[in-house]
Amino acid sequence: IHDPMCSWCWAFKPIWDRVKEALLGKVEVDYLLGGLAPDSNQPMPIETREYVKGNWKRIQEMIPDTRFNYDFWTSCEPKRSTYPACRAVICAKQQHPDFENLMIYGIQKSYYLEAQNPSNDDVLINIAESLGLDIEKFKMDLKSSQINEILLDEIKLTRSMDINSMPSLALKINNTLKGIDIDYLDANYIVKQ
Repeated sequence: IHDPMCSWCWAFKPIWDRVKEALLGKVEVDYLLGGLAPDSNQPMPIETREYVKGNWKRIQEMIPDTRFNYDFWTSCEPKRSTYPACRAVICAKQQHPDFENLMIYGIQKSYYLEAQNPSNDDVLINIAESLGLDIEKFKMDLKSSQINEILLDEIKLTRSMDINSMPSLALKINNTLKGIDIDYLDANYIVKQ
């Protein structure tokens, strides 16, 4: 369970990649979007900006190899809205399942390393174009009620699973979910679970 604009999910990516590699062929991985922040065109309040920037600093203290480009806070008008980025992930996956992870990483890279704002459609469209997606279909899907319904259904599902943080991992065995504890520094800890 993740959100492409969740800074903890970004910090988790290197370990998550190792976990997936270790479990390749043993576990089927499905991504669910948890949706951190609903649609809004309002600028992010100063208190929220300071909270998120503080989170970035905490992450770098705990997981030193995590990189953030703090120029984002001066070169963009931050919005507290992650649903557009979540819908972009769904749009990419609809074109081909292989595009799901590519879009997630494209959003994270543009946000955290290139100081671009994936709350804005133009940034998401540029990412989709760089990935080679059918850009006209992507633009239409990004605004479609069908894609929004898929997102809302995923958010509803994650909330019904009593998931309160992102990223979160759950292992489904015979229709039973088992929560998996996350360690941001040790893939083996996760794999053993």
